[in-house]
Amino acid sequence: MPPRRCSSSGYRGVRARPSGHFDAEIRSGEERIRLGTFEMAHEAACAYDAAEALAPPSPAVTREQQRRQRELEQWLVIAERDERLRLEWARQFPEDVAAMEAFYAQMEEEKAAAAKKKMDRDQHHGQY
Repeated sequence: MPPRRCSSSGYRGVRARPSGHFDAEIRSGEERIRLGTFEMAHEAACAYDAAEALAPPSPAVTREQQRRQRELEQWLVIAERDERLRLEWARQFPEDVAAMEAFYAQMEEEKAAAAKKKMDRDQHHGQY
């Protein structure tokens, strides 16, 4: 994979030295990891890309990923608990489940009838 270019400095993580050589370094927050001095900018850029691929993620990214993971786990616990409660409710009150299913079935029938009525009306108006 070719090294990434950075428009302002030529290559990301590479600085030209007054001697004509090039330094490569990775910055992780406040910390700088010096990768070495190279004769050509392209070599320094390759070193940067190789080191970046091996470097651990920044602590900020890791903390954000951990926070998001904890949030997802909490949602999963809530969903599982809700499903258990729903199943327990259905077991204890089957007449409520039957009434609810009948209600929603009636709503679906009314919705389908309204859609058919609208379609018939639109077809009737389209014939004139």
